[in-house]
Formats: sequence, structure tokens, C-alpha cells
Amino acid sequence: MREVGEAEGRREARAVVTEVAEAEARRLGVTYTAIQIRDQRTRWGSCSPRGTLTFNWRLVLAPYAVLDYVVVHELCHLREANHGPGFWHLVAQARPGYKVPRAWLRRHGHELLAYRPG
Repeated sequence: MREVGEAEGRREARAVVTEVAEAEARRLGVTYTAIQIRDQRTRWGSCSPRGTLTFNWRLVLAPYAVLDYVVVHELCHLREANHGPGFWHLVAQARPGYKVPRAWLRRHGHELLAYRPG
């Protein structure tokens, strides 16, 4: 894992997350109201009922496919607020190979969450 300070990581995460979210929101036909980048201890992303998307800044330390998957996952919640079959169908349509980055995050996510900038 590369070394990155929190401020730099937040800036990078905001830029990459926003780029993915803008492109994918159009493609999925959804609209979000805001993007927040936070220092979460247990979550990678969330989607509020009002359309605010929140992401953990440490996603920028993961492979791009992982960050991309998490952003698409949260955007899909704008159409399906749960994790039912309809939701996973949307995710699979948007990212047919989503199980690979999802598995990576399950395997290595604890390492990212443990990262504390020097």
C-alpha cells in the first residue's frame, strides 16, 4: 500500500469518486445531491434517502476497480434502497465483474481501515 496523508487522500478520493459518480449516474439515470468524503471506521460508502453519497477516503488506497465498484454500488441504492435481488441485478448490469472487487474488499478491507497516515 502506498503512503498517503489524509488530506491528500481526501482530495484524491473526492476527485476520483466524483469522476466515476458523474459518469455512472448519467448512465444509470440517477441523480445524487452531494458527495462527502469521510474518515469512516467501518463503512466504505453510504447513500442517504436524500441522495447524499458518502465515501471513505481510504478507498483511494485500494485498486481502482474497488473504488469504482463501491461508487457504483452506492449509486444503485438511489434506485433500490435495499440489498435485495433487484439491487444486485442493477449492480451486475452496471458492473458484471463486481464480485472480484467486492471479494478484494472483503479480503483486504481491514488493512485499509487500519491505515493511519504518518
